Amino acid sequence: MMAASLLQKHLAKRRHGILSGVTSVCSAHPWVIRASAEQALESGQILLIEATSNQVNQFGGYTGMRPEAFRKFVLRHVADVGLSDEKLVLGGDHLGPNPWRNLPASEAMAHAETMVTEYVRAGFTKIHLDASMQCIDDAVSLPDETIAQRTLQLCRAAERAVLQNSAPVYVIGTEVPVPGGATHSVHKVEVTSVSAAAHTFDVHRRLFQSQGLEGAWSRVIALVVQPGVEFGHDSVVDYDRAEAQALKRWLQTDADGIVFEAHSTDYQLPSAYGALVQDGFAILKVGPALTFAMREALYALEDIETQLVSKVKRSSLSRVVEDVMLGAPADWQPYYAGSAETQKLMRVYSYSDRVRYYWQRPEVALAVNQLISNLSTLDIPESMCSQYLPRQYARLRSKELKKEPVPMIVDHIRMVLRGYATACDRY
Repeated sequence: MMAASLLQKHLAKRRHGILSGVTSVCSAHPWVIRASAEQALESGQILLIEATSNQVNQFGGYTGMRPEAFRKFVLRHVADVGLSDEKLVLGGDHLGPNPWRNLPASEAMAHAETMVTEYVRAGFTKIHLDASMQCIDDAVSLPDETIAQRTLQLCRAAERAVLQNSAPVYVIGTEVPVPGGATHSVHKVEVTSVSAAAHTFDVHRRLFQSQGLEGAWSRVIALVVQPGVEFGHDSVVDYDRAEAQALKRWLQTDADGIVFEAHSTDYQLPSAYGALVQDGFAILKVGPALTFAMREALYALEDIETQLVSKVKRSSLSRVVEDVMLGAPADWQPYYAGSAETQKLMRVYSYSDRVRYYWQRPEVALAVNQLISNLSTLDIPESMCSQYLPRQYARLRSKELKKEPVPMIVDHIRMVLRGYATACDRY
């Protein structure tokens, strides 16, 4: 089955009372891809991997990969795990003018059309058309009608790029959170109102249908709304079901069988994911929480290394990361305010996890490889695993996990993914 049809059919189960959901993994790190593929293989679920417009575009994005290269990268790691690529859905997230919002709208949209075209031709079959971001010559707030017109423009580019039997499914919406989470402390966010969701949906539907894109509209599977979840540097706004019940009722009665897509669901309490799926937020996006967990595991292993490896051979990973981040501050400095001490803490511990932009830098990658090499030659005492990686220790004791650094890192990432998998597979 074509990947887009696989996802559409899976979500359509909700019309028959089966409250299906899917985890959308937004990351380009190989260990996160591996962890996600392992989790999908174990649970039998769809593997949905998404690249954002800043990560992957026609200019390479911050990963240096164009869409076709990213597709091959994901396929390679999925194959290594043994998961069939028939279970894989590739998505493009926030595809629109966001990477070029410092340009006039006409130029930014031209770049966005080219990007969407490359994504579709590369085989990405879930396309989030995000025209909500303001460009340099835009008014302070874009009306839904302008956003819908630009969304239509991007959709036309996508439809022109479709190869035989590969028509994508689409996600739309105007209340789109900032990619990667909030850039400040947050304690409360407003849930999208029913009137705002209904207006956005109706404006897009009328425009698509009046402009000859009825076929594309039939493949719109989700609307991005704000369910009341977010994370900042040091706080998480937890899901409150009561505040989202009006949206749930509208979705069940007036939304033509679509679902909601929830962004920034990272770091929610485990019970929240099941509640979100039940309430119609059937596509749950996660990204920074996965690389945050990876960093936790790496730094825990470095603590073990410090006690088992002579000083001259140690990786000094955390020091190397700190030095590289200080030497190349563009990916964190605009986002982390406060004193030097506060910024130092945030470079490691911020929920926004902007350290994720640095793992592929040569000096950092070399230190990670040194850490893995050092520990791979040792028999790490179980009792140390209990101290530094207690959740992996339990799985080691039950013979579910090898006592090796990379499997332990991947398993620590999967601790996040298991919460999502349970919510999406409970019905």
